[in-house]
Amino acid sequence: MDDAVFLHRLQFAFTITFHYLFPQLTMGLAPLIVLLKSLYLWKGDERFNQAARFWAKIFGIAFFFGVITGIPMEFQFGTNWAKFSRFAGGVIGQTLAMEGVFAFFLESSFIGLFLYGEKRLGKVGHWFAGLMVLLGSWLSGFFIIATDAWMQHPVGYEVAENGTVRLTSFWALLTNPWAIPQYLHNMSGAVVTGSFAMASLGAFYLLLRSQEDQGRIFLKVGVSAALAASCFQIFPSGDMQGKMVALHQPVTLAAMEGLFETKEGAPMVIVGQPNMAEKRLDNVIEVPYMLSFLTYQRWKAEVKGLDAIPPNQWPDNIPLLYYSYHIMVGLGTIFVAIMGLSGFLLWRKKLFTSRWMLWIVFLAFPFPFIANTAGWITAEVGRQPWLVYGLLRTSEGTSHLVSGGNTLFTLLGFMGMYTVLAILFLFLMWRQIEAGPASCQEAH
Repeated sequence: MDDAVFLHRLQFAFTITFHYLFPQLTMGLAPLIVLLKSLYLWKGDERFNQAARFWAKIFGIAFFFGVITGIPMEFQFGTNWAKFSRFAGGVIGQTLAMEGVFAFFLESSFIGLFLYGEKRLGKVGHWFAGLMVLLGSWLSGFFIIATDAWMQHPVGYEVAENGTVRLTSFWALLTNPWAIPQYLHNMSGAVVTGSFAMASLGAFYLLLRSQEDQGRIFLKVGVSAALAASCFQIFPSGDMQGKMVALHQPVTLAAMEGLFETKEGAPMVIVGQPNMAEKRLDNVIEVPYMLSFLTYQRWKAEVKGLDAIPPNQWPDNIPLLYYSYHIMVGLGTIFVAIMGLSGFLLWRKKLFTSRWMLWIVFLAFPFPFIANTAGWITAEVGRQPWLVYGLLRTSEGTSHLVSGGNTLFTLLGFMGMYTVLAILFLFLMWRQIEAGPASCQEAH
């Protein structure tokens, strides 16, 4: 693979990784905001309404930055990936257009109403506006996932005479068997991010002994949602996604697990380092037979290793894929432990006074962002060397007239601009956190 292709990939990886820091927060906060508004309607307690207003402001800031950083990716389909756009545009253009026309406009319209229209809308109308924000953000996620799922597992298409692909079944595109588990896994991951953020901020306020009523609400809602979403990440959504990879991309499964040799009763690796020179794992700690059982529900089932697949079909960066996958799984397990213990202390009415646990919850807030990023790296690096699995190689999808030097220059530009955006985002977030929910007492 030449330097230009590598730089095209690096630029897209940088811009989309930075961008996804914001949608995962907004998609994760949306159901929690609706939950807070629902509790307000049910109990009539103004503190829940105040909490919903506060998190709506956090949502609004993240949504704004998500829009800004999302626009350049659309242009990169034409500037850096023109051959891919020409090849697959007849299919993925459908879902990407629907994401923009339906989901994005729905979300952006109602977030304005939710932020500034409470007095005019009334209690039920304001709750409905929040529900529409949730629907828009989660619809947006679905259309993006459906697009990526088609690249992972193409369905409902035919190859035209000019070598491009065109859609034959829109329903097949939307009901792609790869899309359902991927969507469930992705959205529960977003809820983990949003609920960890809420619980962490609640812990922060309690540690400061500031705005403690709201801190307790944030912890109750955040811990409960984080525990449920973290468990859902492992089963059923993670289990479903793993089975889909084993069925349709066995080479990806082998690379993720560092399985260089086909085995009956394959173990699940807990710790190990890929040794590509000798085609093995070093310093392995593993659970015997577990990979076979988790994949095929039989302890002695055969799992294909990399030795069963031609090397030109292997993912082109197996160590990165292996480590990303294990970081995702490892952090996911830690999330269940943290929120399981927090939930137990909450049930025992000891969480709010257990400062050691509050510190753990507070310091844990960045890790869901890391886990979600590692999960997407796993999905996208695992698909290599294909842009569209089995149909179009990555090396064949770039804009060959755009040189590596041009791409490097624009990548450095993006890095500079996004550094400024990151500083501005953190400044605005800190101002909102410093003001706290007390600043949201008056209805808009």
